[in-house]
Amino acid sequence: MLSRIIMKILAIFILLISTSSFAGEYETNFNIEKFKFAQLNGKIVVIHSWNKSCSTCAKQKPILEKAKKDFKNVIFMNFEQTKHKDIAQLLKIDYWTTIVVYRDNKELAREIGLYKEKDIYNLIKKGI
Repeated sequence: MLSRIIMKILAIFILLISTSSFAGEYETNFNIEKFKFAQLNGKIVVIHSWNKSCSTCAKQKPILEKAKKDFKNVIFMNFEQTKHKDIAQLLKIDYWTTIVVYRDNKELAREIGLYKEKDIYNLIKKGI
């Protein structure tokens, strides 16, 4: 009985550490002025909507971090969906895990729930 309680406490502790670790490392960096300026100058912008308790979002994060290095001419922005409902409303993004590609003031591609590198990269390439 005691070992079950200890295991449950340990599981909760691990969950809390992993969730807070994701949130601490991945902060909202969306900036409306930078977004508009990039659009006016023909830049490709990738927006990622996430939530700190979302496991799919946690899978997307390292892929998007890698993509920043692989797609040097693309601007990557993100926002935490539940904290920044104003951004979600502005961009008409209703769900966590949404990745949207923009260029020239146009939305070129939008997907929800992608978590494989190949799929996310193919989405980004729709803007190139």
